[in-house]
Amino acid sequence: MPKPSAANLFSELPASLAAELVNVLVETPTIRIERIVSTGQCSEPGFWYDQEQSEWVIVLKGEAQLCFADGTPAKTLCPGDHLVIPAHQKHRIEWTSASEPTVWLAVFFPA
Repeated sequence: MPKPSAANLFSELPASLAAELVNVLVETPTIRIERIVSTGQCSEPGFWYDQEQSEWVIVLKGEAQLCFADGTPAKTLCPGDHLVIPAHQKHRIEWTSASEPTVWLAVFFPA
């Protein structure tokens, strides 16, 4: 059995990045928890995430906007805002804050 470990989600936040930083915090056969750090990144034009798993995501710091291909209204997320993105709901990151790191916590789970 693994031993307990502790870390801080806000430690070692870079001021700028060439690409989003994704750290897998926990992974089992059915669940994955990631810390994602964005510093102004967004999805490439025309790119849509289309994931096999559902995703619960919360913004802990910074801001971001998610858009959806099915016409669901765009969601601007501020610290504490969270939502569930069902499996195969195509979505994209329209923008993330360029003035401070945006820290996300994402939990992926079976549809």
